[in-house]
Order: sequence, then C-alpha cells, then structure tokens
Amino acid sequence: MNYLVQMKLANPHRPAAPHEGVAFIEQFILPTLERCNQLQAEKKILAGGPISGAIALSLVMSAESAQELDSLLTSLPVWPRMETVVTPLTSFDGRMQSVRSLLEQLKAHMQNEAAASAS
Repeated sequence: MNYLVQMKLANPHRPAAPHEGVAFIEQFILPTLERCNQLQAEKKILAGGPISGAIALSLVMSAESAQELDSLLTSLPVWPRMETVVTPLTSFDGRMQSVRSLLEQLKAHMQNEAAASAS
C-alpha cells in the first residue's frame, strides 16, 4: 500500500545559536537525509523529498502495513521532532473498480425507478 507522508518541524523555532544549528544538522538533518536515500534505494520512498525552504518532508512511501510504515518513519532520526500526517492512498485501478461498482448500482437504481414509474 502507498501512503502520502507529510512531516514538518513540530517546533517552528529553528536553532538560534550557531552551535545549536551545527548539532541539529549533524544529529538530525544529515542522518535523516542519508536514511531517506536508503529508503529510496529500497523502494520504500517512491517519490517526494525535502520541501524547499523548510525543515519538512513530503513523501510517497510504500509499506505492507501501517505497522511497517510506522517502523520506517520512526527510523528517521528527525522523526521525534516532527509533526507527521499520513494519508493512505488507493491505486487508480482500485478507485476505478469502486467507481464502476457505484455506477452499476446507480444504473440499477435508475432502472428500478423507471420500471416503477411505468407501472
């Protein structure tokens, strides 16, 4: 299953002092980007990336379950500092099947109404 994952820095205040910035980049940002590269190579991150001009990520991820996705996300070093929103995605084929089923139901309902009106 695929998921849209949006992560943004939970505390909107970026490190103010240079030493805080260095620590934040070394401990969280660079290791997270390295982990994202690994996940992309493993085809767990299918698309997306860092959001320009922000400490944020927007990713399309593939996982067999919500539990696997949770494990992948918590493996990102920056995860504890982020607000995360996950949206499960369906496939285009899956949506077409649902819509076709709905279409058939609507057509049957219309035929039943037409038959009832003719009686």
